[in-house]
Amino acid sequence: MEPDNLNKEQDQNSWAVNAWTLLSKLRDQSPLIQCITNFVSMDLMANTLLSAGASPAMIHSIEEIQDFTPHVHALCINVGTLSPAWLPAMREAAQVANKAGKPWVLDPVAAGASSFRLKACLELVGLKPSVIRGNGSEIIALSKASIGATKGVDSSHESMDAVEAAKSLAQSSGAIVAVSGAVDIITDGHRVVGAHNGVSMMQKITATGCAVTALIAAFVAVDPLHALEATASALSIFGIAGEMGMAVAKGPASLRMHLIDSVYNLDQAAVSSRLKVTSL
Repeated sequence: MEPDNLNKEQDQNSWAVNAWTLLSKLRDQSPLIQCITNFVSMDLMANTLLSAGASPAMIHSIEEIQDFTPHVHALCINVGTLSPAWLPAMREAAQVANKAGKPWVLDPVAAGASSFRLKACLELVGLKPSVIRGNGSEIIALSKASIGATKGVDSSHESMDAVEAAKSLAQSSGAIVAVSGAVDIITDGHRVVGAHNGVSMMQKITATGCAVTALIAAFVAVDPLHALEATASALSIFGIAGEMGMAVAKGPASLRMHLIDSVYNLDQAAVSSRLKVTSL
């Protein structure tokens, strides 16, 4: 085998071992993940976390933040169905998580769709999330701090279009930035890796992006000191589950069911044989 190919194979094996180790830790530790999220995604996010072995808590009332949030293992904030009434709780939860030394993950849904939404997302970015995960259009909007052409919550850009924007955002925010797409991009502002698992039909199921952001929060909860690796592992695990679900699905509705089952049933052999992460 050529030295380059040998190095690539060793790299793949290392990523697969790490992803399986983190999933095993997640299943053993069952981290408590608080999700302040949109009404559309609550069900799939909670079921994805449960099937992976985590414990979801869909608590968003500001009256509960001071008592509850210090005890979670990670926080996930998703601005999908954003309204002014929800923003104070999001801000306070992020601040409490930071004070308690707990990681938190931001999903800036449709960040560039309106000035209200963009301002809210930029304010949350300023509260130092551990990870920001969005589609290409969302990450470009945050990086440029400007609203732009968007199809609502859908992306007008491929993930590869947003590599430089992701690096810039990671450098300015201090967060790991992940861009979902045909290839998921993950960067700390310098290093860039691509996660290549998943199937296109996952885009036909509402809240799959939201669900993988919650899964990222769970993975970062069990390895907070290696957020880039945890993020890439979560994206890969979710993508592999999508591939396995697609093998028996007849369409988006059955894929949703089989996706959750596949996250639950995922074993080391599937992770080792299917996972594909590359340096970009």
